[in-house]
Amino acid sequence: MKRLFLAAIVLLATAASAQTVQINGAGATFPYPIYSKWFDEYHKVHPNVEINYQSIGSGGGIRQLSAGTVFFGASDGPMTNDQIAAAGFHILHIPTVLGGVVPVYNIPDVSAELHFTGKVLADIYLGKITKWNDAAIRNLNPGVNLPGAEITVVHRSDGSGTSYIWCDYLSKVSPDYKKTVGVATSVNWPVGVGGKGNEGVAGLVKQTPGSIGYVELIYALQNKISYGSVQNADGEFVRASTETVSNAAAAAAKNMPKDFRVSITNAPGHDVYPISSFTWLLLQESPSDVARSRIMVDFTRWALSGGQGLATQLGYAPIPKDVVALEMEALKRVKQ
Repeated sequence: MKRLFLAAIVLLATAASAQTVQINGAGATFPYPIYSKWFDEYHKVHPNVEINYQSIGSGGGIRQLSAGTVFFGASDGPMTNDQIAAAGFHILHIPTVLGGVVPVYNIPDVSAELHFTGKVLADIYLGKITKWNDAAIRNLNPGVNLPGAEITVVHRSDGSGTSYIWCDYLSKVSPDYKKTVGVATSVNWPVGVGGKGNEGVAGLVKQTPGSIGYVELIYALQNKISYGSVQNADGEFVRASTETVSNAAAAAAKNMPKDFRVSITNAPGHDVYPISSFTWLLLQESPSDVARSRIMVDFTRWALSGGQGLATQLGYAPIPKDVVALEMEALKRVKQ
């Protein structure tokens, strides 16, 4: 009887395991907090589905999806035509939330919220501005006692959609930056030290006096790091928030391309945060595994509807409703 009982337990465990579906994905660190929350909430409703996500950076996500080592990818910088062609299969870009990339800094004895222009940020990352009390920074922040300390520039060391957004913005406001650094998930940085992921950059800035870096807003909030306001296209100094990031998406929502690959950095308008962006899930349009595809489409539809309510809790802005409607239509193209 004991043997029969143990055999029954093994059979039940095997059956339960067979019913569990695991789906692996990888990519951007920018949306990791919201994706982690979404996958957990979805699992509560669908306990037989486990969606595993590796937060390795947008470049890594694109490479792993293209190589077929993960079922879906995630990126804060849309794939280029060459990258899609190299993958050898059609890839659908689905915007999931909006976020803002903020300049974070660690300046001892300075608690004020600093103001930055795009040009000043570009010149810091080009190595042209090297001290915190440089006239270009002082003129933007009258009354702030800025030290003469050297600026330690921190950037990403991995292929990064956050870097793509940062470089996309700086290239729009600084011709010199566009020529010298350019726009990509991986660039040749003229100066600075690298940190892996948003977590790595936040950690380096937090532990390095005199440093400046760039991270997605939620990482600044979670790590309690000071971050500055940035001058937008209308000349206003705007602090990143779910509202000001949402404002950046308003114009793009009216002219959204069919493939959803769009840049909204340096968008015009009142109270618009200029370093804002969509972040994208990357789904195969015609995957061989139809069962997993069906689950990912169902998950994505949930994330674009009920899941959006969780976005603001984590410092992200929800996708505009008219864009969501377009995405729901686009998901019909995915084989399931």
